[in-house]
Amino acid sequence: MFTQNKKSNAVLKYAGVVVLLALLAAGLWYATRPAPPVVQLVGVTRGAVQASISNTRAGTVKACRRAKLAPPAGGQIAHLRVKKGERVKAGQVLLELWNDDLQAQQRLATVQLGTAQTQSKQACVQADLAEQEAERARQLKQRGFISAEAVAQRIAAAEVARAGCDAARSQIEQGRSRIAAAQAGLDRMVLRAPFDGVVADISGELGEYATPSPPGILTLPAIDLIDDSCLYVSAPIDEVDAAHVKVGQAGRITLDALKGKSFVGKVRRIAPYVLEVEKQARTVEVEVEFAEPPLADSLLVGYSADVEIVHTSRADVLRIPTQALLEGQRVLLYRAGDGVLEARAVTPGLASWELTEITAGLKEGEQIVLSPDQTGIKAGIKVQPAVSAAAK
Repeated sequence: MFTQNKKSNAVLKYAGVVVLLALLAAGLWYATRPAPPVVQLVGVTRGAVQASISNTRAGTVKACRRAKLAPPAGGQIAHLRVKKGERVKAGQVLLELWNDDLQAQQRLATVQLGTAQTQSKQACVQADLAEQEAERARQLKQRGFISAEAVAQRIAAAEVARAGCDAARSQIEQGRSRIAAAQAGLDRMVLRAPFDGVVADISGELGEYATPSPPGILTLPAIDLIDDSCLYVSAPIDEVDAAHVKVGQAGRITLDALKGKSFVGKVRRIAPYVLEVEKQARTVEVEVEFAEPPLADSLLVGYSADVEIVHTSRADVLRIPTQALLEGQRVLLYRAGDGVLEARAVTPGLASWELTEITAGLKEGEQIVLSPDQTGIKAGIKVQPAVSAAAK
């Protein structure tokens, strides 16, 4: 009996030690257990969702009018009337080629015109006198003072004088034509601005030889003129999305050089063909013009730009941030009762890079994980919500 009691006491003693160790282990685990991960939640809201298309590669800011000008004729640059970056008006002289010979020809033609006018005046006065003499001869013949032969001679002399007057007048027209030809030659030696704009670049210096730019021969333009009052963005769109783009659709323009800013645009042109570039996707070139010129910003031709064209819009629909959607059309729903995440299948509708329409699977006001791809975040674990954010 005594031995049995002794064994029972030993068992109870050991059992107490085991329980105490278990309690200590449980307390140690509780004290050192990892805290639930913190996740950013977002509420399911109602609002507008817009589907848009973006360019596949960076677009470029271009001017509606840009002329790479060269003089119609070749020659030595005698005068450069503008500088790089200077603003010019339509018709303003940009440069002049050496044209002293043409100016001399014009002066000669002017002098010849003056001589022809003097000779014409003289010949026509003589013709008038000859006609007057012929008329008097007719009157004298009627009175019988002179013969018919004398009258015929006077009439013939008058006709010859009148022909000389007409010939002298034709010399005046020839002189005017020579002056016009000389002026046309001078005009070919002067380069003028075809429109208002800014001089982007000048190729050539005083004394250098400038050549025209015939078709098919690549030569540097003498003056590169840009009309920066009208700008647009030319950007490639994937051929798969091209069918959704229509002229007149609204768009948003962003530029790498102007961070944090966006500009309202409108589709002005869609290329009627597909670009086929080796080792790149086939694209369609789309032009999006600025709705209002960004005068407050130093917008330069050649800036890289991106465009986003809105092709479909739906108002007052259930929506979530697109980044909250997992593969397989699922989201991680936060259960407010126990703080555990639940995988919820949803049916998405219209979608953009920012927002996705939800037609089934969620209710307004429910909260889901904004970034479900966060390390360690999965369905079935308990989480701690951070400050909630609403879908914008």
